[in-house]
Amino acid sequence: MLDDTNFSMKQSIVTLDLEGVLVPEIWIAVAEKTGISELRRTTRDEPDFDKLMRDRLAILDRHDLKLSDIQQVVTTLRPLDGAKEFLDGLRSMVQVIILSDTFEQFAWPLLRQLSWPTLLCHRLEVVNDRIVGCNPCLSGQKREAVVALLRLNYYVIAAGDSFNDTAMLNEARVGFFFRATDAVKRQFPRFQAVETYTDLMALIKQAMT
Repeated sequence: MLDDTNFSMKQSIVTLDLEGVLVPEIWIAVAEKTGISELRRTTRDEPDFDKLMRDRLAILDRHDLKLSDIQQVVTTLRPLDGAKEFLDGLRSMVQVIILSDTFEQFAWPLLRQLSWPTLLCHRLEVVNDRIVGCNPCLSGQKREAVVALLRLNYYVIAAGDSFNDTAMLNEARVGFFFRATDAVKRQFPRFQAVETYTDLMALIKQAMT
């Protein structure tokens, strides 16, 4: 537990991406399990989330891949090494919200392993185990969440790894990249980038003072 007598904290809140920051990329895991290489494409590769989801739904339909097939893969996944300890330490000193473009039906087994942090994400539309859409499926939902928190007078500190995190990082008072690809970092050099949870924790603590 952080001794908050050592420094004065702003009314801070931290928003984190989920996949690539705390847990593995779910779609990549599904691609590896099923052998469908097209599903390896993520928001690290495609900035347009709406297009990415349209492409994914078409791939699922073409290969007759159902929700239960994906959920089976998710149950085999574990948080990234050190993620649980990092998140536990962070939550002991500041409120944390996970803002993700994942889906409730995918995320629950992973959230359980992370001691149930708050997650705001999408929900899949499913008919007879077949994924037919998502609701809401808005590419700007991370940004809108940060804007709302700022209106509540929170000092928002954000961290993510992909193109779809950059709007969230832009709106936050302070934004960081965590294990982002070189392509993402080159396109958005204004955000400090780190590779370890120790370094990310240090940056967050510094931003809170």
